Amino acid sequence: MTYALDHLTILSRSPEAAAAFYGFLLPRLGFVQKKPHIWAHPTGLHIQFGKAKEGTGDYGRYAPGLNHFGFAAPSAEAVRALAAELEEAGIEARLQTFDPGITALFVPDPDGLRVEISYYPPGVPPVD
Repeated sequence: MTYALDHLTILSRSPEAAAAFYGFLLPRLGFVQKKPHIWAHPTGLHIQFGKAKEGTGDYGRYAPGLNHFGFAAPSAEAVRALAAELEEAGIEARLQTFDPGITALFVPDPDGLRVEISYYPPGVPPVD
């Protein structure tokens, strides 16, 4: 029996800021909005958004909990094109390359949670 990841739940301090950020990014990654707070991908992955409790701390890059979540891109050109779109929209994004031929884009959401979009050449595993 196998199990597949079917959803992520992301809480934010500002649902409005999260809606604007993810509303721009997720359609470019193939997601469709199903409800005001739920997005779905054709692979079956759903992302659900909600409001964080008042008084909670900021996202911590190396703190316990979700570190980042990543998407596989079809090509290095697609990653670079998305980086340009994000930059044009005023969304912070860091484009990097790694051996052997990986092109990666790191984008912090309004609460600092990192979204990664990367291209891995054939034969290169997405996670080491």
